[in-house]
Amino acid sequence: MNLKKHPIVIAIDGTSASGKSTNSKLVAKALGYIYVDTGAMYRTLGWHCLQKRVDIHDPKAVAMLCRKWKTSLECVEKNHLRSVHLLVDGYYPDQEIRTAEVSAATSLIAAIPKVRDWMKKTQRSCNQFGNLVMEGRDIGTNVFPETDYKFYLDAKLEERTSRRAADGVHENLAARDQRDSQRAAAPLMIALGAKVLDNSKMSSAETSAWLLAEIKKLMPPVK
Repeated sequence: MNLKKHPIVIAIDGTSASGKSTNSKLVAKALGYIYVDTGAMYRTLGWHCLQKRVDIHDPKAVAMLCRKWKTSLECVEKNHLRSVHLLVDGYYPDQEIRTAEVSAATSLIAAIPKVRDWMKKTQRSCNQFGNLVMEGRDIGTNVFPETDYKFYLDAKLEERTSRRAADGVHENLAARDQRDSQRAAAPLMIALGAKVLDNSKMSSAETSAWLLAEIKKLMPPVK
């Protein structure tokens, strides 16, 4: 009997500015896996709500848009990194989703349970493309709780704030942490069995090296 091999999913969750994006990309490149930025998917919905002038303070209106928008997933390669994009009407708003206005909208729509249900289903379907490195806030707890590869990155608040400032972004991360951890739907929390790393005093190279070493320990021996 030919049993289909399930793709490996490496879940990298954590707080804002804990280095999830940078290190997930480094790990994906090193392993030849596909990178999935789940935050970008929420941002894409936030951007679409603003484009369609949907009231982001109205959960029912946002949930209705989420049910009706025409989306598709695409795996693209750029700079030796393969990643999954969520397209809207065949278009990926790469630059548009990074504005402060979209960030503010995303933080509101991401707390809506129907939105998170839609995102979970869509994010789980990303494994159609192969082995994944997924970064987010609820991958190990909600999207792929069954994976053996769960990691949680964090850093001191002052360090994360300074990282954001270095990128030219001034955000109240303490308030963001509170919102993420206290929302009713899939709150930010450490997944059961996740390996936790405080990388306050570590470089990206050191953090990704630690992640790769831990992943290697979890990999089954090659027969």
